[in-house]
Amino acid sequence: MAVIQWTNRALSDLEDIGNYIEKDSVKYASITLKGIFSSAMLLKDFPDLGRIVPEFSNPIIKELIHGKYRIVYKKNSSDKIEIITVHHSARQLNHIKEYYPPVP
Repeated sequence: MAVIQWTNRALSDLEDIGNYIEKDSVKYASITLKGIFSSAMLLKDFPDLGRIVPEFSNPIIKELIHGKYRIVYKKNSSDKIEIITVHHSARQLNHIKEYYPPVP
């Protein structure tokens, strides 16, 4: 069973997502955040569940899709998963390229 670690960036993303959705619906904000969290927790038992992030073509940078959100994670080992960011799929995923550059 893998250990899931959330980066400060990912936690900040969740907070921003919740605050944005909450402007229209507190209930839907809660449902969305719980869904994202539940999807990420699947990685505990299935660390290879996600797909390789197309922008990176790096086999250790993967993502799960939950609704409109991309849960981007790094598989550090078979027992350690680091959630890097939670990102709306309509936006470009450029802000993490300096930390996790694409594989040439």
